Amino acid sequence: MARRIVLAVLAVVAAVLGSVAVPLGFITTGQDVRAFQNEARVAAATLANVAEERLDDKVHGSALIRTVDQLAHGGDRVLVLDSAGRPVAASAARPIVSAAQLARATTTGKATTYQEEDSFLVVAPVRGDIRSGIAGVVVLARPTSAIERQAAVLWGVIAAVSTAGLLAAALVAIGLARWVSRPLSKLEVAAQELGDGRLSTRAPVEKGPLEVRQLAANFNSMAGRLEALVIGNQATVADVSHQLRTPLAALRLRLDLLAQDSDPVAAAELAGAQEEIARLSRLVNGLLAVARAENVATVQVNLPLHDVINTRVAAWLPASDERDARLETDVERVTVRMGEGYLEQILDNLIANALDVLPAGGAIWITAQAVGERARIIVADNGPGMSDQQKRTAFRRFAASNGGGAGLGLAIVDRLTVASGGTAALSDTPGGGLTVTIDLPIARRERPQRRGIHLPSGISTPPDSAGQRHR
Repeated sequence: MARRIVLAVLAVVAAVLGSVAVPLGFITTGQDVRAFQNEARVAAATLANVAEERLDDKVHGSALIRTVDQLAHGGDRVLVLDSAGRPVAASAARPIVSAAQLARATTTGKATTYQEEDSFLVVAPVRGDIRSGIAGVVVLARPTSAIERQAAVLWGVIAAVSTAGLLAAALVAIGLARWVSRPLSKLEVAAQELGDGRLSTRAPVEKGPLEVRQLAANFNSMAGRLEALVIGNQATVADVSHQLRTPLAALRLRLDLLAQDSDPVAAAELAGAQEEIARLSRLVNGLLAVARAENVATVQVNLPLHDVINTRVAAWLPASDERDARLETDVERVTVRMGEGYLEQILDNLIANALDVLPAGGAIWITAQAVGERARIIVADNGPGMSDQQKRTAFRRFAASNGGGAGLGLAIVDRLTVASGGTAALSDTPGGGLTVTIDLPIARRERPQRRGIHLPSGISTPPDSAGQRHR
């Protein structure tokens, strides 16, 4: 932002200087050149008048000689010719003039001018009386070096003034840009920290323009209310966790004690009650997990995707072996940014859901790779899959229950993914089954390096990187 402000101010100042200084330079230079040429014409006309006394009136030529000497002393080159073309008076360095230029002056009876390489040439006729007509010609060549130096000095002054103006504008623009951008940068950092879960973050409100200070004050007010809301929700979740889990644990213990001294019929009934209590405990735990995902702001951290996936797969291998299922991975080295512990919960819920529905000999394939600025995790299985209606409602609470669970696993996955700035989607696995695609913010751009690749044996192609198989 600071750079854009500085460049914008410099562009405006440069445009103003260019529209004023450059035309002013051309106008002044043109006026100086015209004045220089007019002075040369006047000097030639004066010389012609003096030469008339010598050529037409046949008086002594001392006045002509003095005039020629004065002009020569000023740097002019002078030549006076009579009507026959014979030199009458001349400076030490004579001007070069062609016969055509002389003929034109005598024919037209008017002074003519020529711009030579290093001088301005004036050829003027010397008028006699009516009978004699043109008595001669005077030639004056005035060097243009002086006017060229004057123009160079003028343009140098204009360039110096313009440069000084640009430097002054740059200093003012830099100061203005820093005055505006520094509090905005701090506000941006505060917003990023707040989004990463640091709810106590506040933006400074002491410096900057009034509008920026007001914006920072409003941000701080919003952050304070958000902190109070989140802390209140956290306290509520903690209270609910304590108030529900403790009575359920006490009730399960009492049923266990009753079952020890009961007859077979009563023991069977008590066992059914215990199963319902266990189901209710799982339901409470799932609801608390969803509530935490929705209401608790966790600090965002950088997580090595490949390490977390390999760790969770290793933890689930005994369970997959027990169910005669395969867990296979194809993971690139990618670092994601998300809430601490979120990725483990997401993977645990997806693997647990897949294992619950897989038949014997089934398989789960987990792939991860960088796709642009996002990291894509694909968890695919070859289980029974879901209908289109089930996929549309799978991320709602209780919507995707298979009868044995609370139907909260995919809801937790969706809440944790969204809370980390990502997205979750479902689709069918080619050949049958369900695929979940998780897109998460990548921490920094890296060159992915593929680790060990294990292609699934029960399917023609592995889960594709374009997200065609989602779970």
